[in-house]
Amino acid sequence: MIGEKVDANCRACRSSELRSVLSLGNTPLADALVSSEEVDGPEATYPLDVAFCSNCALMQILETVPPEELFCRDYPYFSSFSDTVVNNAKENTEHLIATRDLGKDSFVIELASNDGYLLQNYVKAGIPVLGIDPADTVVKAALDKGVPTLERFFGLDLARELAEEGKKADVIHGNNVLAHVADLGGFVDGIAIALKDDGVAVIEVPYVRDLIDHNEFDTIYHEHLCYFSVTALTNLFRSHGLYLNDVKRLPIHGGSLRLFIEKKDAPTDYIKQVLAEEQELGIDEFDYYRNFGQNVEKLITGLRGLLGELKADGKRIAAYGAAAKGATMLNCSKIGTDVLDYVVDRNVHKQGLFMPGVHVPIDAPEKLVEDMPDYVLLLAWNFKDEVLGQQAEFRDKGGKFVIPVPEPQVV
Repeated sequence: MIGEKVDANCRACRSSELRSVLSLGNTPLADALVSSEEVDGPEATYPLDVAFCSNCALMQILETVPPEELFCRDYPYFSSFSDTVVNNAKENTEHLIATRDLGKDSFVIELASNDGYLLQNYVKAGIPVLGIDPADTVVKAALDKGVPTLERFFGLDLARELAEEGKKADVIHGNNVLAHVADLGGFVDGIAIALKDDGVAVIEVPYVRDLIDHNEFDTIYHEHLCYFSVTALTNLFRSHGLYLNDVKRLPIHGGSLRLFIEKKDAPTDYIKQVLAEEQELGIDEFDYYRNFGQNVEKLITGLRGLLGELKADGKRIAAYGAAAKGATMLNCSKIGTDVLDYVVDRNVHKQGLFMPGVHVPIDAPEKLVEDMPDYVLLLAWNFKDEVLGQQAEFRDKGGKFVIPVPEPQVV
C-alpha cells in the first residue's frame, strides 16, 4: 500500500523510517538476457518494490540481489555502443584535464570502468589510469584498448590495498555505479581512502527529480538500488567525511547529475541553489513521491492501449533498445511477443539473445530498414535523438517511432 511503513532499514542511514512508494511486482533481472537454449526454461524473478526514507531522503528498492549474480555472468552492457555515452565521457574528461591541470604525474581511477570508454581519453593524453570493474567481458574489452583494468569489485578493502601501494587518485570517476552498490557506506568510505587530499571524485547518477517528474519508472530495476536527490547525496557523503561541493545537471539517461565531491567543505552557489529548490519542492518529504505509482499506472495503461490499437489495425511493431530499462518497460507493461515481432540493439553481444521475461528476440538495427515494421517502440527513449538520427532511412521510408516516456506519443 502506498505510504505504508515497510519493514526494512535504509541503505544509507540505516533508519527504519521507510515508506512504500511503488510496487512493480516480481520481475526478472533486467540484464539477464536469455539464450536460445534457455528460452523455454524457468527464470528467476525478484520483487521490485520502491520505498522512501523520511530520515535521509533516499528513494531505494528493497530487494538486494547478490552483485555477483547481477554483474559477473556474461554482463552484456558495453558503454562504447552509445555515441551519447562516449561523447559525454569525452567532454567530462577533457574538462577535468584542462581545469585540474592533469598530466603524466597525475593518477585517475574509474570505478565500474566498463569497456574503457571513459579512461581511454586519459590514456590518449598520457595520463596514468586504473579501471576497476567486476565483469570479465567488459574488462577484456578495456584491456584490448590499452586501458589498465582490475577485474574486481571496488570497496573498502580494495581502496586500502591501493592506498598502501601509493595509488591514491587525483580524480576518481564513477558513472552510474553509486546506485548499484549495496554497501553504500563501505563504497563511499573507499572513495575517501583512495582519493588524494586535494583530489576530486566525479560521479554521475540518474536524478530522482527527473525520474519522478517524467514518469521514468523503467529506470527502476534490480541493478539500481538507489535513486538520488542532491539532498540525499549531500547527507550520504557528509556522513562519511566527504562533501558534495558542486553539481551539474545533464540530459543523459533521461536526466542525471554530475557530482563533484571533495574532502573540503566548499559548496558553490549553484549547489546551494539546487538544494533550496529541492527543499521548496519537498523532495525530502514523502508527499513528493506519493502520486508516482498512479502516474506510472496511467502511462502503462496508455502505452498498452496505443499499441493494442495499432495491432488491431494490423500494424507490425518492433522495438529499439535491449537495455535494462527496456526489460522493466516490457515486463511491467506485459508487452511481449503478442505485440512485438523483435527488438533491435547496436550491441552485438546482445544480438541473437532474448529479452528477459517476455522472450522477445533481439536482432541488429539494420533489420528495421530491411523488414520495415510500421512502428518501433523506442525502449531506449533516453537516447531518442541519437536513435532517431541513426534511423533516418527507416523514418524516410515511412516508419514511425512510439516514444513511451514521459507519456506515449508517435513521432
